[in-house]
Amino acid sequence: MATKGKILIVTGDGGESYETLYAKHRFEEAGYQSVVAAPSRKLLNLVIHDFEPGWDTYTERKGYYLEADISIADANAGDFVAIMIIGGRAPEYLRNDSGLIALVQTFDKQGKYIFAICHGIQVLVTAQLVRDKHITCYEHVRFEVESCGGTFVGKDQAVQDGRIVTGQTWQSHPEFYRLVFTCLK
Repeated sequence: MATKGKILIVTGDGGESYETLYAKHRFEEAGYQSVVAAPSRKLLNLVIHDFEPGWDTYTERKGYYLEADISIADANAGDFVAIMIIGGRAPEYLRNDSGLIALVQTFDKQGKYIFAICHGIQVLVTAQLVRDKHITCYEHVRFEVESCGGTFVGKDQAVQDGRIVTGQTWQSHPEFYRLVFTCLK
């Protein structure tokens, strides 16, 4: 079956389960081929982040497993129509992957869409793509966005600024994916 193109989904161990699987399934449902990239091609250990009463921050539990289709080093921006950067804890270490940062910058230079949700915005910060952009993200990433010249938008669950679409958390999926699929039309 022919697809509308391929979308690169970037995550790793500690990536948020719901965000990862939701992205994979939504893109495939819409006729795209989703390709999961991680630091290495392996079985990934995803996590579940939730917001529990009485906690000042999110909680974390073991989530689903998911096989990475390719390594980040094997991904070529020219093969994809867009890149999706998943949240969770994975971006905390993925943002130190110089190959990933160069790849995200290549998507930007090629004028392709860049989607990021929750802590995935940390990769955009490191790639120097938030300066002079309106960005939303998990509230505790706000400092990084503002320190790097971006404008944090807290009132909206999802924000589009040019070819960059950002979302706050998995709770933002309805608003976030409305913007994502409007871009992909």
